Amino acid sequence: MDCLETKFRSEETSEPTLCCVANASLLLFHENLDTYKFTVGANGRSPLVFAKSKIQNGITSNWNFKSRGFMQEASAKDIKLLVVDIDGTIAGHSNTISEPVKHALIAAQAQGIPVAIATGRMYRSALRFHQEIGSKLPLMAYQGAWIQDPTTQKIHRHLVVSREIAHQLIDYFEQPQLRQLLSVHFYINDQLYVREITKESEIYAGRSGIIPIPVGDLRQVLTNEPTKILALCDDTNFISEVLGNLRRQYTPAELYLTTSVATFLEATNPSVNKGTAVRYLAEELLGLQLANVMAIGDNFNDLEMLECVGFGVAMGNAPEPVQAIAQWVAPSVEEDGVAVAIEKFLLQ
Repeated sequence: MDCLETKFRSEETSEPTLCCVANASLLLFHENLDTYKFTVGANGRSPLVFAKSKIQNGITSNWNFKSRGFMQEASAKDIKLLVVDIDGTIAGHSNTISEPVKHALIAAQAQGIPVAIATGRMYRSALRFHQEIGSKLPLMAYQGAWIQDPTTQKIHRHLVVSREIAHQLIDYFEQPQLRQLLSVHFYINDQLYVREITKESEIYAGRSGIIPIPVGDLRQVLTNEPTKILALCDDTNFISEVLGNLRRQYTPAELYLTTSVATFLEATNPSVNKGTAVRYLAEELLGLQLANVMAIGDNFNDLEMLECVGFGVAMGNAPEPVQAIAQWVAPSVEEDGVAVAIEKFLLQ
């Protein structure tokens, strides 16, 4: 197996040396620490980003190791598809795409690199972003459960939560200790149904541009199976607790559970995640290899997408576990990180 030799400079004063990168791992040496071995992705990509990792005995080094084996040597011709998330990636607090990010996305397409969107948003809610960047590709909504071409209106894929599990989730969320704390959303045929209009639902509606339909008992809308089920709560610790409880109740083969932001718990069909959606778009619809795809995201629902593509970029505002699996960390969304990544790696 060939070995890549290179050096990574720390943001601090010491200079660790990366002596060998193979398909399975890398060895990191530091003058004040022992040798450390970090596992790299199973697909044998060059080094992942290690951001602010604890090294030993509580010592934290602000190292930000960036790949030298893939994109630093590569040119834009190696990337044939760019996939971006919306919230926290191309749209920040303003709920709009900044001019630098929009110009960079348009410039990438002008250079022959098509751009697709993969989002947890509803299809209708994501459509304005798709149109604003001038994408010609199908839009991957609901974490990839719904893939539709806005030009032809053809729905290429629509995966739903079974009616049985949907009923079980309603029963779970309506337990007395949960009912008053959670705002529950059911998404059916690209419509949003809620038990009642809550403060959280109003905030969500304002950002998404979607009017919720209050129905009281959500069971009455289950004549059709839901695309996604969302539980909202301002208490992030409570959302984490509920997520943990549900993951103990359902295996990954039964239900896909994730958080798109710390206050949103999302449930979809077990075959759904952004990684499988990007694979479907790239391989089945476009005839591309995942090695030729670059993806940019900012949260836990982007993990599978960042792991499966040839080059995964995490935003600077992403949680550290998300940054840790990416190959490069961009500046934050408020610092136009997507534009920085595109200009650095894709624009010639």
